[in-house]
Amino acid sequence: MTDVDAPAYRERMSDFASTLVADAAEPSLAAELALFGRLVGRWRVENRYRASPEGEWTTSERTWIFSWIAGGRAVQDVIVGSDRGRDPVVAGTTVRAYDPRIGAWRVDWFGTFHANYGALIARAHGDDGIRQDGVEFTPEGDIPIRWNFSDIAEDSFTWDGWSSADGGATWWLEQHMDARRIA
Repeated sequence: MTDVDAPAYRERMSDFASTLVADAAEPSLAAELALFGRLVGRWRVENRYRASPEGEWTTSERTWIFSWIAGGRAVQDVIVGSDRGRDPVVAGTTVRAYDPRIGAWRVDWFGTFHANYGALIARAHGDDGIRQDGVEFTPEGDIPIRWNFSDIAEDSFTWDGWSSADGGATWWLEQHMDARRIA
């Protein structure tokens, strides 16, 4: 892109972003959208990750941003951070949309940094949680995954990412995040 193109590009992107991002939930779906809607905002995250059940835990900080999108009918997030240096990168994004046909949320993760992608179904779990079950599509093959939000409060939540190497017979904790609201 040349300098001449830069202002036009920024204007198009600003238009795209303002069209994609919504100010609030669609009122006619407010009750259904509350499950993930309570996460809308910015969160500081302490992230712990390990690549295998026997692997060492690595710890890093992230910023996790949730926003209403698509006319307030869906929630999208982006996680920013890095375990590979000082410059933060966008690890990926998740789009969550309520599907009234199944009475649950369809959740699609796009892990563009590591080329892994996931498709899950999410439902409320207990009084303060969300359980998401699905499949992660990786270059090495498809892996059953379970992502749980728990202890969701106004200013904090916990997220755990579980993987299964044996088709769901057993599970191991791959990632754990403690989040604190910053906006």
